[in-house]
Amino acid sequence: MPAHREQKILPFTPIQMYALVLDIERYPEFLPWCLGCRIVERHENYILADMIVGYKIFREKFRSRVSFIPNKEIHVEYLDGPLKHLKNDWLFAPADNGCAIHFHIDFEFHSRLLQGVAETFFNRALGRMMDAFEERAQVLYGQR
Repeated sequence: MPAHREQKILPFTPIQMYALVLDIERYPEFLPWCLGCRIVERHENYILADMIVGYKIFREKFRSRVSFIPNKEIHVEYLDGPLKHLKNDWLFAPADNGCAIHFHIDFEFHSRLLQGVAETFFNRALGRMMDAFEERAQVLYGQR
Protein backbone atom coordinates (compact mmCIF):
# COMPACT_ATOMS: atom_id res chain seq x y z
CA MET A 1 0.00 0.00 0.00
CA PRO A 2 1.44 3.38 -0.95
CA ALA A 3 2.40 5.79 1.82
CA HIS A 4 4.20 9.10 1.61
CA ARG A 5 5.50 11.65 4.11
CA GLU A 6 6.83 15.05 3.20
CA GLN A 7 7.92 18.14 5.06
CA LYS A 8 8.34 21.47 3.37
CA ILE A 9 8.77 25.10 4.38
CA LEU A 10 6.91 27.53 2.16
CA PRO A 11 7.05 31.34 2.22
CA PHE A 12 3.42 31.70 3.28
CA THR A 13 1.68 31.82 6.64
CA PRO A 14 0.12 28.76 8.28
CA ILE A 15 -3.24 30.55 8.03
CA GLN A 16 -2.85 30.93 4.25
CA MET A 17 -1.75 27.32 3.68
CA TYR A 18 -4.48 25.95 5.94
CA ALA A 19 -7.11 27.96 4.03
CA LEU A 20 -5.77 26.75 0.69
CA VAL A 21 -5.79 23.05 1.70
CA LEU A 22 -9.26 23.30 3.28
CA ASP A 23 -10.72 24.94 0.13
CA ILE A 24 -11.59 21.50 -1.20
CA GLU A 25 -14.08 22.62 -3.84
CA ARG A 26 -11.31 24.45 -5.71
CA TYR A 27 -9.02 21.41 -6.03
CA PRO A 28 -10.11 20.73 -9.64
CA GLU A 29 -8.69 24.15 -10.56
CA PHE A 30 -5.12 23.13 -9.73
CA LEU A 31 -4.72 19.42 -8.88
CA PRO A 32 -4.12 17.56 -12.15
CA TRP A 33 -5.93 14.28 -11.36
CA CYS A 34 -8.80 15.86 -9.39
CA LEU A 35 -11.79 16.05 -11.70
CA GLY A 36 -14.40 17.26 -9.21
CA CYS A 37 -15.09 18.01 -5.54
CA ARG A 38 -18.33 18.65 -3.72
CA ILE A 39 -19.02 19.51 -0.11
CA VAL A 40 -21.83 17.23 1.07
CA GLU A 41 -22.14 18.61 4.63
CA ARG A 42 -20.44 21.31 6.68
CA HIS A 43 -20.12 21.08 10.44
CA GLU A 44 -18.28 23.10 13.05
CA ASN A 45 -15.14 20.96 13.04
CA TYR A 46 -15.50 18.71 9.99
CA ILE A 47 -16.71 18.53 6.40
CA LEU A 48 -18.06 15.58 4.44
CA ALA A 49 -16.80 15.81 0.87
CA ASP A 50 -16.97 13.82 -2.36
CA MET A 51 -14.02 13.83 -4.73
CA ILE A 52 -13.76 12.44 -8.25
CA VAL A 53 -10.24 11.51 -9.32
CA GLY A 54 -9.10 10.28 -12.69
CA TYR A 55 -5.98 9.06 -14.40
CA LYS A 56 -6.03 7.97 -18.05
CA ILE A 57 -9.04 5.64 -18.42
CA PHE A 58 -9.71 5.38 -14.67
CA ARG A 59 -12.24 7.55 -12.88
CA GLU A 60 -13.35 7.01 -9.29
CA LYS A 61 -15.47 8.85 -6.72
CA PHE A 62 -14.95 8.63 -2.99
CA ARG A 63 -16.29 10.29 0.15
CA SER A 64 -14.18 11.53 3.04
CA ARG A 65 -14.61 13.16 6.39
CA VAL A 66 -12.28 16.15 6.63
CA SER A 67 -11.77 17.20 10.24
CA PHE A 68 -9.74 20.22 11.24
CA ILE A 69 -8.27 22.38 13.94
CA PRO A 70 -8.39 25.89 12.45
CA ASN A 71 -5.08 27.12 11.02
CA LYS A 72 -3.16 24.13 12.46
CA GLU A 73 -4.30 20.70 11.25
CA ILE A 74 -6.42 18.96 8.62
CA HIS A 75 -7.15 15.22 8.79
CA VAL A 76 -8.86 13.27 6.01
CA GLU A 77 -10.59 9.99 6.84
CA TYR A 78 -11.96 7.79 4.06
CA LEU A 79 -15.64 6.85 4.31
CA ASP A 80 -16.84 5.32 1.03
CA GLY A 81 -15.67 4.47 -2.48
CA PRO A 82 -13.11 2.26 -4.26
CA LEU A 83 -10.53 2.26 -1.47
CA LYS A 84 -9.88 -0.13 1.38
CA HIS A 85 -8.60 2.85 3.33
CA LEU A 86 -7.20 6.35 3.03
CA LYS A 87 -5.62 8.50 5.71
CA ASN A 88 -4.25 11.94 4.97
CA ASP A 89 -2.87 14.47 7.45
CA TRP A 90 -1.70 18.06 7.02
CA LEU A 91 -0.01 19.95 9.87
CA PHE A 92 0.82 23.64 9.60
CA ALA A 93 3.30 25.39 11.90
CA PRO A 94 5.04 28.77 11.87
CA ALA A 95 8.61 28.67 10.60
CA ASP A 96 11.34 31.30 10.27
CA ASN A 97 10.66 31.67 6.57
CA GLY A 98 6.90 31.10 6.55
CA CYS A 99 5.02 27.86 7.14
CA ALA A 100 6.32 24.37 7.90
CA ILE A 101 3.98 21.86 6.31
CA HIS A 102 3.98 18.24 7.44
CA PHE A 103 2.10 16.05 4.96
CA HIS A 104 1.28 12.34 5.25
CA ILE A 105 -0.91 10.10 3.11
CA ASP A 106 -1.46 6.39 2.81
CA PHE A 107 -4.16 4.52 0.93
CA GLU A 108 -5.05 1.20 -0.64
CA PHE A 109 -7.58 0.34 -3.38
CA HIS A 110 -9.90 -2.67 -3.25
CA SER A 111 -9.10 -3.39 -6.91
CA ARG A 112 -5.68 -4.89 -7.63
CA LEU A 113 -5.74 -3.26 -11.06
CA LEU A 114 -6.33 0.22 -9.60
CA GLN A 115 -3.77 -0.44 -6.88
CA GLY A 116 -1.20 -1.36 -9.54
CA VAL A 117 -1.93 1.83 -11.47
CA ALA A 118 -1.72 3.87 -8.26
CA GLU A 119 1.63 2.37 -7.31
CA THR A 120 2.99 3.03 -10.79
CA PHE A 121 2.42 6.77 -10.64
CA PHE A 122 2.19 7.28 -6.85
CA ASN A 123 5.55 8.95 -6.14
CA ARG A 124 5.37 11.18 -9.20
CA ALA A 125 1.78 12.17 -8.46
CA LEU A 126 2.47 13.01 -4.82
CA GLY A 127 5.53 15.07 -5.72
CA ARG A 128 3.33 16.91 -8.20
CA MET A 129 0.61 17.31 -5.58
CA MET A 130 2.78 19.32 -3.18
CA ASP A 131 4.08 21.35 -6.13
CA ALA A 132 0.49 22.07 -7.17
CA PHE A 133 -0.37 23.40 -3.71
CA GLU A 134 2.77 25.54 -3.70
CA GLU A 135 2.00 26.95 -7.16
CA ARG A 136 -1.58 27.63 -6.11
CA ALA A 137 -0.34 29.52 -3.01
CA GLN A 138 1.88 31.67 -5.26
CA VAL A 139 -1.12 32.48 -7.48
CA LEU A 140 -3.38 33.31 -4.52
CA TYR A 141 -0.95 34.99 -2.16
CA GLY A 142 1.99 36.07 -4.32
CA GLN A 143 5.63 35.58 -3.47
CA ARG A 144 6.62 36.76 0.01
